[in-house]
Amino acid sequence: MKLGWAAGRVLAKKGSGPVLVGKDTRISCYMFESALEAGLSAAGVDIRLLGPMPTPGIAYLTKSTRAQAGIVISASHNPFHDNGIKFFAGDGTKLADEVEMEIEYELNYKMRSVPSLSLGKARRITDAPRRYIEFCKSKIKGNINFNDLRIVIDCANGATYHIAPKVFEELGAEVIIHAASPDGLNINDECGATSPGILQQLVKESRADVGIAFDGDGDRLIMVDQQGSILDGDDILYIIARSQLKKLNGAVVGTVMSNLGLEHAINSLELDFFRASVGDRYVMELLLKKGLTLGGETSGHIINLDLTTTGDGIITALQVLETMVSTDTSLTELVKSVKKYPQIIRNIEFDTHIDITKNDDINRVIKDTKNVLGNAGRVVIRPSGTESLIRVMVEGENKNQVENLINELADKVTEITTRLH
Repeated sequence: MKLGWAAGRVLAKKGSGPVLVGKDTRISCYMFESALEAGLSAAGVDIRLLGPMPTPGIAYLTKSTRAQAGIVISASHNPFHDNGIKFFAGDGTKLADEVEMEIEYELNYKMRSVPSLSLGKARRITDAPRRYIEFCKSKIKGNINFNDLRIVIDCANGATYHIAPKVFEELGAEVIIHAASPDGLNINDECGATSPGILQQLVKESRADVGIAFDGDGDRLIMVDQQGSILDGDDILYIIARSQLKKLNGAVVGTVMSNLGLEHAINSLELDFFRASVGDRYVMELLLKKGLTLGGETSGHIINLDLTTTGDGIITALQVLETMVSTDTSLTELVKSVKKYPQIIRNIEFDTHIDITKNDDINRVIKDTKNVLGNAGRVVIRPSGTESLIRVMVEGENKNQVENLINELADKVTEITTRLH
């Protein structure tokens, strides 16, 4: 409630438009929504409630309705008992750092309400899903339809449950729906982009052309080809890059976790490949800095600034399907040129605020491992952005060597971090 009030205080100084509030399907979203609504109203700001909506849908509606800001209540791919709040500016992008700092500054003050005459009013935008469905469909060329495609869609019991199936059905596809019955507790529960096992089975059993799994808030996806093989964000980024070569200003952005095979495949298209830190915020920063339009993460978070202001799982899927249809090529064939290097990631529990990347012992073991790999591999150690974990990654040409090195490196990192606790 106080966060809503503090944000409302800052926004009230900058304009008079409403603030949109949308959410995913977690049970705690009801509580967060009511509290934010109360805080914003107490600051004198009008509220527009969207109900369950994908994060990119909230970004789109924030911009298209001329709202001052949009608020998303979601913990993305995390389990139901987690939740979080993020903001969009009026143009559908992340809030500027200086605005975030102003909101943090307001949190230092005691909360107080504006006079009753000036309280913010709240109402629901009942046609929000339909507006976003039409926006997604508009990103497909008018002469393209999916009449010959059979698609399995896994909605992760999350925010896409009432939107994604309609988008693909209305474009002509035969749609088989999985995990689209949210109950507040089952979001991302053995389903969605983080648990694609059932999707793989369904694609093979139903002889579908493709499977699509979204995460809880719909801003990312993974795909499954007709053979049941998983395509991650690296594969998807390559497909889109190859189909949009003339629009890319000569380069694509990935992250430090993007597979070396993707980098080589992108380079073979005569494009440069730049690596950002992990996180869509950093991908976006590098895109803007370099004047580029396309970037993404291995997790399936793809940003195409030609089409949207943020990562959008549904629109990303539509781009891939459009390429399949327009080239009459299977998903398997579209990624044939991406020869991935063996890559293994280990997660190590670490819940202190020490910057692990500046630790001399950690940097020494990284250097030792890199020396073994030479130029034919990579080593990355980084803190998770959402969990109390350190992610350790080793990538190289030889799978057995990678397995041995990741085991040794994980043991050494565990030993070092145990001493730091």
